Amino acid sequence: KKYFGNLFQHAPLSIPSLKQMGFESTEKRFPPKDAEAALIQHYAETRDFPGINGTSRLGIHLRFGTISIRALAAKAEKLSTTFLNELIWRDFYHMILWHFPQVGKGFSFKPVYDHIHWRTDEGEFAKWCNGQTGYPIVDAGMRELNETGFMHNRVRMITASFLCKHLLLDWRLGEAYFAEKLLDFDLAANNGGWQWAAGSGCDAAPYFRIFNPYLQTKKFDGDFKYIRKWVPEFEEFNYPPPIVNHEMARERCLKTYAQALKEK
Repeated sequence: KKYFGNLFQHAPLSIPSLKQMGFESTEKRFPPKDAEAALIQHYAETRDFPGINGTSRLGIHLRFGTISIRALAAKAEKLSTTFLNELIWRDFYHMILWHFPQVGKGFSFKPVYDHIHWRTDEGEFAKWCNGQTGYPIVDAGMRELNETGFMHNRVRMITASFLCKHLLLDWRLGEAYFAEKLLDFDLAANNGGWQWAAGSGCDAAPYFRIFNPYLQTKKFDGDFKYIRKWVPEFEEFNYPPPIVNHEMARERCLKTYAQALKEK
């Protein structure tokens, strides 16, 4: 204490308010830090259905460190192997980013996939961003993202697959857009998810995994509850026609990918 007098003396600095930092109040619900045990326990049965409250939305807390990943993993270990596995995937992608830093610098985990000849179409990319593709499940996801900063995980996979496989647009465009919009954005997880969708990541699934938006809708939003919330006009005449034909897009994608792998 005898040296305290040698320190620079000044009045305590005030902590700026949220308003002063540029934040605005909103009516949007902020997810709680403590997920209910019942939700975690039934996570395996509910996680894929965007029309119900079946996910924890704890990603934003994990991003900013307002909850402990170890404490959450300990809780999940007692309640749900499926939920715990998702936390493991998160840490796995962090490990990939650390040991293979090139994935965070715009390169594919599998280098051969950097030979894919992606299409360039700013108009189609804009329609994807704005939820105007003519595929209701895709449009619902993008509109939810744009309005709330959140998108259900099943729908993240569908929208990502659609951009890469149906539109054949570079997955890095989608990665950057999600990074700008997601409140729970995490570089490692976001990159890992997009490379998974593009087929260039470290998982063992083949590149010809192409989600069919119609079948995904039938399986996970069969009553259109989620779609009707975000795309109420999808059954009206003013709803845009599909931006691309599914069968044609699938064949185009398979041909383009196969050609790129031959060039390795």
